[in-house]
Amino acid sequence: MRDWLRKHPQVRTIRVAAADLNGQPRGKRIPARYADKIGTEGTRFPFSVLNLDIWGEDIEDSPLVFESGDADGILKPTERGFMPMPWLEAPTALLPIWMYHEDGRPYEGDPRQALAHVVDRYKAHGLTPVVAMELEFFLIDDSGKTLQVPPSPRSGKRRKAAEILSIRALDAFDTFFTDLYDACEAMDIPGDTASSEAGLGQFEINLMHQDDALRAADDAWLFKMLVKGLARRHGFAASFMAKPYPEYSGNGLHTHFSVIDRQGINVFSNGGPEGSDMLRHAIAGCLHAMNDSTLIFAPHANSYERLVPDAHAPNQICWAYENRTAAIRVPSGNPAARRIEHRVAGGDVNPYLMLAAILGAALHGIETRMEPPPPISGSAYALDLPIIPDTWETAINVFEKSRIMPKIFARELIRNYVQTKRQELHYMAELSPEEQTEIYLDTV
Repeated sequence: MRDWLRKHPQVRTIRVAAADLNGQPRGKRIPARYADKIGTEGTRFPFSVLNLDIWGEDIEDSPLVFESGDADGILKPTERGFMPMPWLEAPTALLPIWMYHEDGRPYEGDPRQALAHVVDRYKAHGLTPVVAMELEFFLIDDSGKTLQVPPSPRSGKRRKAAEILSIRALDAFDTFFTDLYDACEAMDIPGDTASSEAGLGQFEINLMHQDDALRAADDAWLFKMLVKGLARRHGFAASFMAKPYPEYSGNGLHTHFSVIDRQGINVFSNGGPEGSDMLRHAIAGCLHAMNDSTLIFAPHANSYERLVPDAHAPNQICWAYENRTAAIRVPSGNPAARRIEHRVAGGDVNPYLMLAAILGAALHGIETRMEPPPPISGSAYALDLPIIPDTWETAINVFEKSRIMPKIFARELIRNYVQTKRQELHYMAELSPEEQTEIYLDTV
């Protein structure tokens, strides 16, 4: 860990940061001369810091604040160690951290600890999830009263239309994407294919699959920080908010996963296109939990603008082979790579909570040998199927009362998350859509 800093003597400051329940980085700025101490001992800040609302405010009546004296937790470095922050002008190191109690117990309100708990349950069965994510985002000129696509640095022109899989759209922002890939390399984020998408100035970058779910979630969390910070250095904004433009498709965060056994064999594969019994059980678990976990996949007021029919965002509880209108898609291809694509989450999610919800639901299906309904064919939007909650308030209520969520998340995390969302719901109701967009644009 300290070797990295010795190789980068120009670094003068360090940021230590943990993800709160909204996926916001919370932490401190520390002089680099204290790197050895921070790298081995970590730091401290209140448990309540991981339970702030989207504005960064305390949750009213939270037992983590005045009732408990706003006690400190211990923040220890994760396995990632120090890494650069290429979006800042001055050479700076980032040290990701996560929270523990004084006695060494993981803090159950930490979203990264929630995912670690799910991964440990897989390990107890001799199983390991293999995960890849696809992150969509918009490049936006927010300098005026109306959001619009930034002018191309090459031509100075604005392309005011969606350009699906357009090489021209990628080339128009080639300098940004070149810097982004260089920064991913420096931060050890496995950025893969980039493509232009169906929204105005919308792009997607895939992160390569890996057999470490915690690292995959780290990559997504760090990637979102990087894209937003680097875009500002290039003179425009980048946003993962679910729906910045009402008339265009929103941002998704699609998750692909399979599961391997101790021998490294994909247990979702039976050598044929239909997949194994284990695949069906995992699909059934995801479908069973989908309604109750909607608040994880759509955590903000703006999230529900994306989850509408015929907008490349599934809102119906169903699965299918090679069908992107379904919430759960089983892609075709080599049977050895048989996997599930979970398509519900928006780009505005906390990656740790999202992945814990998906993998936890799949494991519940595997453990109970749950069976799914038959796969659909054709457009899911044309079928009479159960739908996920279509309002933020409904999703909060369903999540709070769920019987399946406590099988995945600690009750303390559920309580904290519900209190956070109820507070945000109350204050967002007083704001116009334009004011909400201003809050979400840079934040999520």
